Parts: sequence; structure tokens; C-alpha cells
Amino acid sequence: MKKIILAVTFLFAFSSWAQTGIIKGIVLDKQSESPLEGATVQLMDMEVATGVITDLDGRFILKDVPIGRQSIHISYIGFESSTVPNIEVTTGKDAVVNIALQESFNQLNEVVVSSNTTLDKPNNKLATVSARQFGIEEVGRFSGGRGDIGRLASNFAGVSAPDDSRNDVIIRGNSPTGLLWRIEGIPVPNPNHYSSAGTTGGPVSALNPNMLKNSDFITSAFPAEYGNAIGGVFDIGLRNGNVDDYEFSAQAGAFSGVEANAEGPMGEKGSFLVAARYSLVGLIGSAGAGTSANPNYGDFSFNLNFGKGKLGNLSLFGIGGTSDIEFLGDNIEADDLFAAEDEDAFVKSGFGVIGLKHSFPVGKNSFLRTVVGYSTSSSEYTADRYFDKDTPQENIIRYTRDDETENRLTISSLFNSKINNKITLRTGLVYENLRLDYINQDREEQPDNDGDGFSDLVTLVDVNESLNLFQPFVQGQFRLSEKLTLNAGLNGQYSSLNKQFALGPRAGLSFDATNKHRFSLGYGLHYQNIPSPILFLNENVNGNLVQTNRDLEFVRSAHYVLGYDVKLGNKWRGKIEAYYQDIDNAPVHPFPSSYSTLTEGADFGFSKDAVSLVNEGTAFNQGIELTLEKFFSQNYYMLLTSSFYQSKYKGSDGVERNSPFNNGQVINFLAGKEFVVGKAKKNRFFMDTKVTFSGGRYYTPINLEASRAVKYEVLYDDLAYSLQYDNYFRWDVKLGFKVNSKAKKRSHQFYVDMQNVTNNKNIFSRMYNRLTDNIDREDQIGFFPDFGYRFQF
Repeated sequence: MKKIILAVTFLFAFSSWAQTGIIKGIVLDKQSESPLEGATVQLMDMEVATGVITDLDGRFILKDVPIGRQSIHISYIGFESSTVPNIEVTTGKDAVVNIALQESFNQLNEVVVSSNTTLDKPNNKLATVSARQFGIEEVGRFSGGRGDIGRLASNFAGVSAPDDSRNDVIIRGNSPTGLLWRIEGIPVPNPNHYSSAGTTGGPVSALNPNMLKNSDFITSAFPAEYGNAIGGVFDIGLRNGNVDDYEFSAQAGAFSGVEANAEGPMGEKGSFLVAARYSLVGLIGSAGAGTSANPNYGDFSFNLNFGKGKLGNLSLFGIGGTSDIEFLGDNIEADDLFAAEDEDAFVKSGFGVIGLKHSFPVGKNSFLRTVVGYSTSSSEYTADRYFDKDTPQENIIRYTRDDETENRLTISSLFNSKINNKITLRTGLVYENLRLDYINQDREEQPDNDGDGFSDLVTLVDVNESLNLFQPFVQGQFRLSEKLTLNAGLNGQYSSLNKQFALGPRAGLSFDATNKHRFSLGYGLHYQNIPSPILFLNENVNGNLVQTNRDLEFVRSAHYVLGYDVKLGNKWRGKIEAYYQDIDNAPVHPFPSSYSTLTEGADFGFSKDAVSLVNEGTAFNQGIELTLEKFFSQNYYMLLTSSFYQSKYKGSDGVERNSPFNNGQVINFLAGKEFVVGKAKKNRFFMDTKVTFSGGRYYTPINLEASRAVKYEVLYDDLAYSLQYDNYFRWDVKLGFKVNSKAKKRSHQFYVDMQNVTNNKNIFSRMYNRLTDNIDREDQIGFFPDFGYRFQF
């Protein structure tokens, strides 16, 4: 820490005079997404008026902008003007801001309506309720976030993530499997390191936040273009590189790893952006959080924009990541969250996506956008278990083998047309071809039919399958009046596996009662396929392995949302949303049981005995969410989110139970402030804090006597999720410096992020330990300091 302070002091000595930066971007028509030539962009709060006019492509550049937080005002004849506050200008990197203006409802000759551009409204103009956007700054700003997009979402109302070891996103009591990940308009498999088939989270994200443009996070009643999900949507977009100048950055962090980025112009009108990361703990040989093993992970991302030509705009993007870790029993500590002392386990995983995106204008007010992508996800897990370890009779055998590969070809095509300033229509098709190659062999809970003294290694899954998923959609935005807007659409979903087809209507209505008060209603009927490890699970039927779940129907979920937004003052806003979600068609056992597939998905694997399931399970989620937010201004921000909810389900026994995701309540408080330092007042000392309180997770009690008899965990099925862990509490504090160097294109940032500063012992789980022959408590990660340094030039 002393070395960091000395380095910052040294840099302050060479950065004591005024520097300037650049703000640039594009101004678009919000409905047609076509560039607006001739829009006026003005830098606010300046003694001398400073402004520019956008060019033919809607681009603008504001030069010699003072370092610090700035605001710009954008206006265009016949359109509602907009103000973009809180733009961070540094010497190390150009600030890029893309603005979408909405045409005035009444076609006037001058602008009469003005609004602030803030993150509480999504990029997708057809999302009415339960949606907001996020960007690079939010991912890196909040304390405890580890530069992870999934962990960022846990700060928002309706999201629960009381698990320090993984970034699973639990939305309004839904299983994490209900989440849809989209990158540049195409669905992708789990984009996390150490992921496994059918899951949506993991310990470390493979998505580099420095690659992102402002993207959307939607938690309910999402627009018709999103299908095959019942919980929520992460709609991720990749930003373009700098089209005017070359920029570079290097950084290091305990969780994010060592990273290098480069961007700049490519050809006459294009740009490139590339980034690579590798785990710092892997390089220095340190143990990971929650384990004594050494994790190795890395990823590479790129976005090549070839610019606008006669045939439209073409870009090529991709992300690739690999990860591995070895848990060697001799090196494992008793409190390890992921391994045991009598096993050697080996884990490898990979994720990749590559896509070609083409946008073509059709007339002045329409465009056709098509993305062709290929994605892959793989995971390998093998475990060798010792018997009579450290004795003359020591024996080691292969206990588990799990090898999963999913390849996906995706074509997403969307046609958007602005009919007039009151009506916008959008239609398209998402096609996915999934190829699955799974094999899972396990001895756990298996008999010893060959009489060798060990349970048999049984093949539970052996899949080499292909299926097609078609999702046509149509939707529109109808501005019924200046204050009343209707978004409505229809999503279709067809699976070639069992020839099922479903239609899901979507609708959202918003009413701006005044310029401070907004009411909204949302409805959506959503469908989702069963997680593939369950869908293709084998059952031994008369000596033959049969996939008895492959004909299961989609799970169905109806969403109802009522919302109220209020502007409480300058840069302050409040929001309340009440919701009800009705779920049916959930697969359950054909005999009386507490099991439901809706309880799966918050771990690395799935149940191995969920066979011959039937679509007769039900569930509901209901709750209310409150948000109080002060957007960054006057050098500080504040965010308070709270969720109070119930998540209940019924298995085939008809008993209503708490789901494992029914925390009941989640409260987050975040705040941060920047302090101007240095003679030229161009540098910043910042501090951020986050406090999280959550109800404990529900769990199923362990039958200790039965577990001791068979040497593996046996649960009381009739008491499923009847007990609740203690409440979760965590306090994080982040401190750092932002330094603008004397060199024109150079800036530095340092931070120390102290996570769980009170070292609170949050429970991870209670599980049967075959080594101690008892029920052991495992706690989550205690106090853990993260740190980072970033250099932009």
C-alpha cells in the first residue's frame, strides 16, 4: 500500500497543470436508428459557448474539453432535445457518447421537450418495464464487483446473489437457468469461466467489461424479440474502437487478471478493438478465492468494424476463453468450497463465440440487421477418489467423468421500420441449430453390481444430438398520445426435437402523467426449453439407456408488472415495481415428490435421477421492488435498492414449498464520492462503498443416519427447502486514485477494494462430509482485498 501511495504522489508532481480531452460520438434517430446530420451538440457550463454540428454520418467531436465530469446538450429541429450528464473526460482516452433522439410527437419547427439521458431507461426502445441499461463505468465503479457483469446486476432491484463463489443471477426468485445471454443480437451459451452445460453463471466472467458499450438488463415482461427465457435477459453489445486515433491500455487486478487493450482506426471508415486477459493468480501461482487450488483462466475479445459502405455496415466480432484448475487431495484444505481431501479432480472449460454482423439501410427510415454467429461451450471434469488413503491398502479409482460440448449456429435477422413519428414496427427471426455431445459417468449413488467392492461407474448421459429452434417475432411501438405509449408484440417458439410450437404475446403501456411522474404496465407470456442436461438424461429401462425426458414441453411463465417512476429532484429518481409471475408446465417426477426442475441451476451440475419427468409442476413469484437513485453529479452518487418477495413451487406431491431462491428480501446500499486533488484540480481521489443484506437461502435437511449408512448425502425429500440459512450480510469498501498525466494521452488509475471488511461469516452450505462422517458447515469467503491498476495511453 505504501508503494502505491508513493507512486501516486510521484505522478501528482508531474500533473499539476491544466490538460484537456475529447468528447465524441454519434447522434441517431431513436426510432429508425439513422444518423441525424446537422444536430447541435453543446458543451454545458462553459464561460464561452462551445458547440459543434454533426456531419453526414451523425458524428461529432468536441475538442479541448476540460478534464473532469462534463455534460453536453443535443438538439435537432423537430426532435426532443437531450442532455447527457456525467461524462468523464480524461487525458488517457477519448470519451465516446452515442445519443438517440426521439422525434417530437407533434411535428413542430422547434424543439419543445427536453430530457436527461440516464441509465434508468434501456437502449431497447420497445422495453417498457423492468429494464435498465449499464455501461463500462458502472461495472468498474461499484465496490465488490470484481469487474464482473453478473455481479454488477446484483446491485439492481429484483436480483439476488448471496453466493460469493459464483456470479449466478437470480431474478425475482427464478432459477439462474431462466436467464438469456445475448451478445450482439444472438443467443450464446454460458459466457463464464468454469461453466458447465445448462448453467448461466460461474466463478469468473469471460466477458471483458472494457469491450462493452451500454447494454440492457431486463428482468420481466421483456419485448417479443427475446425468447427461450422465463427469468431475464442480458442483452450485451460490443463497442467500436476509436475511429480517429490509436489508444491503448494495460491493467492488472486480483480477480480480472492481467489485461491489455488496443483500438484505433482501420481502413478509411472502420475501427478495431482487441483485448486479452489472463488470471493474475495463475501467473503468480496463488490460490483462488474459496479454494487452495490455483485457477488459470484467460480470454481474448475483438470487434472489427469495417465501416459504412455501399452495401451497408459490416463488423466481425468474437470472444474466446479457456479455464482450468486442478484440485489435488494432498493440497486441499478441509474448508475448501469446491474439493475434497480424498479426491484428485481436474476441471477444464472453454467458451467461444464469433459472429458477422451486417446492417443495411432500407430507405431513410428503415434498416435490416442480420447476425450470423457460431458459438461453443465445453467443460471437462474428472475425479479420481482414494480409498484407504495413506495405508498399505490405498486404492485410487476413476469416480466421475463428465465431458460436455455444445456447438451452436445462430442466425438472427431483424427488420426495423419507422412508419412515422408515432409508429415503429420491428419483425424478425432467430434461428438456432444446437449440436450437443455429452457423456457423464458417475459412481455416486450407484450399486455394486460387479462385486468389486466399489459402486459401479454408470453412464448417466450419453448424448450426440442436434436440434433446431426457430423464434419468429413481430412487435411495434405506438405513441398513442404525447404522454401515452404502447409497445406490443408476439413471439413464436418452435423446437424440432419434439415438434412443439408456442406463441407468447407481450405488451407494455407507459403513461407520462407529468414530466416527473410516469406509470407503466407490462405483460408477457414466455416459454423456455428444459436445461439440456435434464432433457437428455438417461434412464435404465430394462437394461437399456433411454432418454425419457426428451419429449418434455416448454416451461411456461406469465409475467405481470406494475411500475411507477418519479423524479425527486435534480439527478434524483425513485421507482417502485410490483410483479406477479405465474409458472406452469414445469417438469416434476411422475410419482409424489418434492422435485421440480425449477429448483435446479445454482451449482455446477444437475440432478442425476430426474428421469421420466412430466410437465405438471407449478410455481409463482411475487414481490415489490423499490429503488432510490442519485445519478452521479456534484462528485457523488447513491443507489438504494430493496426487494421483498416470495418464491414458491409445487412438486408432484402437490405441497407448496419455498424455492431455494426464496431469500424473501434483498437490500443494497451503494454510494461513492470523488474528491478533486492537485493544483490543477484535474485528478481524483475516490471512495465507494456497498452494503448488502439478504435473507438466507432455504435448504433441505440432511438425513445423517441414512447418509452414514451409504457414505453419500441423503436428504429428507418430504422436508425439501423447509429450513433457512442465516441472513447474509456483507460490507465492501473501495478506495482509489485517478491521475491525468502531463502527457496528452496518458492517465492512471489505482484502487484497493476491501471486500467483506467485517469478515462476516456468511454460510455457504451445510453438507454431509464422508471424511468426518458428519454434517459440516462451510462458510463463504471472509475478508478479501482486491486491487487494481490501469494505465491508458
